[in-house]
Amino acid sequence: MKGYPAIEDHGLIGDLQTAALVTCDGTIDWFCAPRFDSPSIFAGLLDKDKGGFFQIAPHDVRYVTKQLYLPGTPILITRFISADGVAEVVDFMPVTGERVTDSHRIVRMVTMVRGSMRFRVECRPRFDYARQSHGLERHRNGFLFRSPSATLTFNPIDLARQRWAQTADVRIEGGDLIVYGTLNEGDTGGVILETGSEEPRIIPPEEVQGMFEWTRDYWRRWVERSRYTGRWREMVERSAITLKLMTYAPTGAMIAAPTAALPELVGGTRNWDYRYTWVRDTSFSVHALLGLGFTEEVSRYMDWLDERIREAGDHQDPLKIMYRVDGSSDLHEEVLDHLEGYRGSQPVRIGNGAADQLQLDIHGEALYAMHLADEQGIRVSHQVWKSTVRLIDWLCHNWDQRDAGIWESRHHPRNYTFGRVMSWVALDRAIRLADRTGRPGDMSCWTEQRNQIYNQVMARGFHRERGSFVQAYDENVLDAALLYMPAVGFVTPTDPLWLSTLESIERDLVSDSLVHRYDPLHSPDGLPGHEGTFNMCTFWYVEALARSGRLDDARLTLEKMFTFSNHLGLYAEEIASTGEQIGNYPQAFSHLALINSALTLNNLLDAEADARLRR
Repeated sequence: MKGYPAIEDHGLIGDLQTAALVTCDGTIDWFCAPRFDSPSIFAGLLDKDKGGFFQIAPHDVRYVTKQLYLPGTPILITRFISADGVAEVVDFMPVTGERVTDSHRIVRMVTMVRGSMRFRVECRPRFDYARQSHGLERHRNGFLFRSPSATLTFNPIDLARQRWAQTADVRIEGGDLIVYGTLNEGDTGGVILETGSEEPRIIPPEEVQGMFEWTRDYWRRWVERSRYTGRWREMVERSAITLKLMTYAPTGAMIAAPTAALPELVGGTRNWDYRYTWVRDTSFSVHALLGLGFTEEVSRYMDWLDERIREAGDHQDPLKIMYRVDGSSDLHEEVLDHLEGYRGSQPVRIGNGAADQLQLDIHGEALYAMHLADEQGIRVSHQVWKSTVRLIDWLCHNWDQRDAGIWESRHHPRNYTFGRVMSWVALDRAIRLADRTGRPGDMSCWTEQRNQIYNQVMARGFHRERGSFVQAYDENVLDAALLYMPAVGFVTPTDPLWLSTLESIERDLVSDSLVHRYDPLHSPDGLPGHEGTFNMCTFWYVEALARSGRLDDARLTLEKMFTFSNHLGLYAEEIASTGEQIGNYPQAFSHLALINSALTLNNLLDAEADARLRR
């Protein structure tokens, strides 16, 4: 593996229990199994020399590559184009379903479209984040990589009547495998990697074709369930597929990103593990998924969230901010000192120490999701409502305290305005739910506390000299999270207090339509260095502009933001000042916010067009 590819030079494939990243030159440099949050098998993305990778690419020939998804699917096609010919590598993972399994397959089909090429297939796994050694066993029908904790079978595909296998040059280097083979026009070959198996085999052509067709049809049927027919359909559908790829099918939980330790500043220390389910992120996705018509996914997530609410409410504790996909909450953070990190970005962290932070806003996101789901007929049980009541009662007595905030500051706790706003949302939506469903709750207490929060935010969260709502009480730092205030109804989008806040954010946090989370010169998170603009905040800015009646500005900002996606329509967490994507990738926050901004803007543009017609 040569050097580090750009973060955006990757496509994502997955089977709804785990996922892999594939570079533009046919290298898998990130893959964890059997779950998203399991130890890595390939982690060249975090250490090009030690991390491990699996590459299929032309050998000793100059070529250019083009990459695309098969329309309506996450089946990835990498095209190698040279003077000698054109070849395609098709990568996908057959969907595993809702049953937990250790068996996961990466299918890599190679087809010679025109001409002839010699290929190099190089498989160098490094199990358990490159902390475990492994052996390589040669079997009659393939190869087996064996480590103390896991196995990986290398199963040849020979769709060209084993022509490639018969002419292949196989070399073993320690515990690694290198295969050279020549493909001529019309030939097809390839490999299926499978975890959790100890019996490699040659895969028959009809089985491979069946996997491909079943995977293609599964995803196209899923996409067809979307009811979105508006503008920007291609970007919206790709974002929906990406969110689905980051959903753990056995529980319905959605991870924040399938990667760990990708830096928010190359060479910096802001390198976190995002392979977990944040209550905040997934709750935000409910609005996006419902807007597209994916009620089944929302129902599965709400079942998962209901369990977390029951656990918290029954113990009269706040919600934790994040969990593993199975609902467990042990996310012990550790540093992998033996890995150099992406382009030297250390430390390389796995686990996430922020899991035990108090972040008051997540109760608002959870109740907002519950309220939206209830409006679509996805209702909670009696037992879950009892736990919800206990959780809201806890919030009534605990909302007025310092916390770590939405950006998970590892510095001192503060009185975050956004946390107060979302606590107001939690109480407000609980009141609405109780009123709509006739279920019991301490309405007088909830109403009193909701009103107290509102009055406090208006009195202390608005900085008169700056003319803006600010990040925390008694400070003058701006915060792009407050762009979400009109969306949840805390302020109307035409309120003078809000319009002056929007102007302040535009003046100090917006750079050529891209939005910083907070003032980059006054970082409040206690960490050194700076970061790029935050994609979710840019999409929130689009929504805020649209709701404030600035539809042309909103549309231009959204169209500009589309130019920062990669060649496949994927987004990381942030955009660097160079225009590169940085942070964990792809990022659920970015894609769900894209969908929500597109839905909001499309509806408002349609309403404006209808109004013109009526005039």
